Amino acid sequence: MGTKRKIRVLLADDHAVLREGLRTLLELEGDIDVVSEAEDGRRAVELAKIFKPAVVVMDIGMPLLNGLEATRHILYDSPDTKIIILSAHNDDMYIDQVLSVGASGYLLKQSSSETISEAIREVSKGKTCFCPSVSKRIRTQYDKSPIPGKLLRKRNADLTSRELEVIQLVAEGFANKQIADELAISVKTVEKHRQQLKKKLNIQDTAGLTHYAISAGIVQTRQVFPTKNRI
Repeated sequence: MGTKRKIRVLLADDHAVLREGLRTLLELEGDIDVVSEAEDGRRAVELAKIFKPAVVVMDIGMPLLNGLEATRHILYDSPDTKIIILSAHNDDMYIDQVLSVGASGYLLKQSSSETISEAIREVSKGKTCFCPSVSKRIRTQYDKSPIPGKLLRKRNADLTSRELEVIQLVAEGFANKQIADELAISVKTVEKHRQQLKKKLNIQDTAGLTHYAISAGIVQTRQVFPTKNRI
């Protein structure tokens, strides 16, 4: 009888200590193989293409590309990959957005390693896995929806994927040239996206875009830092 195939997992979190600790705990399970780790959302997308994991455990508040947009990119390239979002928040705004991008699970960061490992097993089988408090909120959202079975429209639904990438980088303190380099587009295109964002959101300045990005959950406050601190 052959050895049972392990579940290939990619860990994506910008805190190295948390990644290393979770990796150690998950690999003690015996049936889970952590094939790689990513420190930001863009790197998670790249590594998912290379390693083709069965499951990605993704922090929602990732630098460069947040966990929601990283999930969208990964599932576009690899529809069979399952994504579990880890978050410190369980309010409706985050839950709505997680579901809209196609994640298979949503767990709070205080979840035990046993809960996370069991969630990995469940989503690898094609099931969904949400912590109890999140499941309750999901049921409430469906009950409130004016159209049965449809979730309430999320706040930033009118922004394109590229606009969400740009506004996150703006909020993280990137200058136009840095954004252009990061996204492999021209400075003129970046400027066009910024103007479009201001028009759509009725915002006049960079501070306003940053405030919106934080309030809409596109970027976490701990991720925002001045441009001068970037390497």
